Amino acid sequence: MKKYQVVFHLDEDDSNRVKLVLNNIANLIIDLGHENVEIEMVANARGVMAFLKESDSYVTQIDQLMRKNVRFVVCANTLRHLNIEKDSLLDSVEIVPAGVSELVKKQAQGWAYIRP
Repeated sequence: MKKYQVVFHLDEDDSNRVKLVLNNIANLIIDLGHENVEIEMVANARGVMAFLKESDSYVTQIDQLMRKNVRFVVCANTLRHLNIEKDSLLDSVEIVPAGVSELVKKQAQGWAYIRP
């Protein structure tokens, strides 16, 4: 079976939007099987707030998705703009130089783009 590649985009600090994105990712994994899909979630702008250690609302669900090889990345430009230190983020979250560039690269490589 073909391995699908999907990039999800989060740029809002809205609990309903964050839950929607995380649930969409979980549902995609259930439908396709985690071994058949490569998933990355890119957060920029206010979307990075979901990955702060102090915001423990989503930690359990993020951890569960990470165990299924979902990659969570945040934008370094946003972190700099909002004065957020790397130590403030969940340990397993990665930082990319620019969230928008990450989305462009993934789409150029043929990844499906989802912004729920």
